[in-house]
Formats: sequence, structure tokens, C-alpha cells
Amino acid sequence: MMSEWKYKEKLFTDCQDYYGFVYSIQNKTNGKTYIGRKYFTSAGYKQVKGKRKKIRKSSGWENYWGSNEKLKEDVKLLGKENFKRTILHLCKSRSECQYWETAEIFLCHALVRESFYNQWVSCRINAKNVNSLQL
Repeated sequence: MMSEWKYKEKLFTDCQDYYGFVYSIQNKTNGKTYIGRKYFTSAGYKQVKGKRKKIRKSSGWENYWGSNEKLKEDVKLLGKENFKRTILHLCKSRSECQYWETAEIFLCHALVRESFYNQWVSCRINAKNVNSLQL
């Protein structure tokens, strides 16, 4: 059985009120974890009356397994059923996703612990864009 996204221990499917999410993917065979972020939509274009119109389209988040190459290799080798995908934070904006991903990586010391797949973190956040966070 494929590993579904869970939020607060329940299957997550309704993303309409959110921009994206911060997640963890845990390898059930060894406990190794990856922390990342994913947006529900991505930019795209479509032709409307002969002109290109910018649109938002699904990012394919339902089938997303992170950007870390070692993690993706392990998923392929061990099978999706050996991984647990958990949504840690649902976010209303891009900045909120970046904030919570960075916070989770630092709080877990994910860059310096061998029990994490994470190898780098990058963010650029303006305080005015995250002033509505619920802490």
C-alpha cells in the first residue's frame, strides 16, 4: 500500500485553503527522516484567445517524495510502504512555508544529525510576510 499524506494522524486530501505545507518523510526501516516543504500549486501558462495567460496548476503534491536524492533512492529501493509521510504545518503563504521548514530543520538539528536525510537549508523571509503566524 502506498504511503498517503497524514495530518494530525488523519488522511489529508483537501488543500483548497492553503498555499503549501511543511512535511516529514520517515523511513520506517531505520527511522531516518527528511524535512521539507511543498506547495500545492505551481506556475504555468495556458493559451487563451491566442495569448499566454499565467495560471496556477497542481504541483503533483499527492505523489511527491521530496527533493533529496538519497531519500528518493531509498523509496525506490525499499518501496513506498516503508515510509511515513506526515504534514507538520499547513501554510497560507510561500513565506510561511519557508519559515516553518527552516524552523523545523533547525529545531531538529537535521543538518548535523545522521538520522536525517537533510543536507542543506535555504530561505529568504521578510518578517512582514510572516507576521500573521500562529505561534
